[in-house]
Formats: sequence, structure tokens, C-alpha cells
Amino acid sequence: MWRVSLQLGLGRLSLDVSLEGEGTPLALVGPNGSGKTTLLRTIVGAHVPARGIVQVGEQVLFSDEGGISLPPEARRIGYVPQGYGLFPHLSAVDNVAFGLRRDVPRAERRRTALKMLETMGGGEIAERRPLELSGGEQQRVALARCLITDPRMLLLDEPLASMDVGARRTLRAQLGGYLAERGVPAIVVTHDVRDVLALGARVAVLEDGKIVQQGTPEELAARPLTEFVAEFFYPLNGEDNP
Repeated sequence: MWRVSLQLGLGRLSLDVSLEGEGTPLALVGPNGSGKTTLLRTIVGAHVPARGIVQVGEQVLFSDEGGISLPPEARRIGYVPQGYGLFPHLSAVDNVAFGLRRDVPRAERRRTALKMLETMGGGEIAERRPLELSGGEQQRVALARCLITDPRMLLLDEPLASMDVGARRTLRAQLGGYLAERGVPAIVVTHDVRDVLALGARVAVLEDGKIVQQGTPEELAARPLTEFVAEFFYPLNGEDNP
């Protein structure tokens, strides 16, 4: 069992979130501007709020009252942002290897990185640089670099958004298999109900900075509490099921 608790004041946005899960990923969905990316950035430590508490499991990562603010590298949380964050001067395999400890011999880092890149279906692009890669290929590299660090938790912000239909279907299966095999807790932001279904994820719906509903896709489709939830899960009830 894992749990993420946040109570944050972020200017005009106030996040009040309590998420928990077991071995399945948690899909975070919601309208644009609801706070999804801010939530991920706050958990990983890329955004430091003025006040509140961030707790993952039993560990407090941030507390203004307790004077606690762990840096991102001390949180052991893998994060793949929408912009990928790849180094343009490094090859794909070297970008992946960058996540490994510096005290590991370079040859061993490259072997490990290449294996992870192949796991993500990107072995053939190992020596190419980010500017030579498509958006989907860059996303595979970013995912591989995140996963190679063996994080205790994964935060993925639209991890499949830049891929064509075939690549998206393949990587859904690869990512879902990896998460199931490793049992790594994961929060996946997505705007596609097919991602939710393929990853076997439970769902948390974020609207106006608050979690308004949680459950399985089937539960939310059957009993939506807001208009957004009803529209998002319409394909599960309509004739045009994806």
C-alpha cells in the first residue's frame, strides 16, 4: 500500500489531495488547469510551495511547519515531464545512462542503459541525438532514463501523448508490463481513456485543485459525479468504445 497526501497553498490554486493505491498505477485525469502537472512537480520537488505538507507513505517530503523540504534527488521519485528534459548534446543511450550513479564504470552504464532502452523498444535509436528523434522516440528515451534509476515511485505526465497510434499501443503494453512486474507505484497523467484501460489503472479525478472522485474506470463510468467524469468515460458506455 502506498499513500500520497498533500495540503498545499499555491497562490490562486489550493491543492487538497489524498491518493492511495496498491500494485496498480493511478491515472490522474482532469480538465486543463485543474492542477495535474503542479501536483506532480510538487511531489517530485521541482515546485516548492509556500505552505502545506507533502507525504509519500510514511515519509514527509515537505512541511512548512516542520521546516522540511527534501531536494528532488533525495526523494527517489522518477518523473517524466511533458517536455522530456533530454540533453540535446547526448545520444539517446547516453541520456538514459545519465540517470545512473557516476561511480559505476562508463562501459557498464552504457550496457545497462542500452538494455533499458531496448526494453522500451528504442534499441535502434541508441546512438542518435534528441533532435534526430521523433516526439515518440524522445518519449521512449525519457521513460527509459526515468525507469533506469529504479525509483520508489513514478510520476508520468502524458507519457504517451506524442506517439502515433501503433507506437502508443506498443508502449502502453511495455509500460504496463514493466509496472506490473516491478510493482512500482505510479501516477500517470493522461487525457486518453484508452491509456487508463490499457494500464489497468485506478482513477483519480482532479478538478479545481481537489480530488472529486476516485475508483475503477467502470465505477466512474457508471456513477459519474461531475460533467467532466461523465464525458471522459463516455466511451465505456457509448457505442463508439475505443
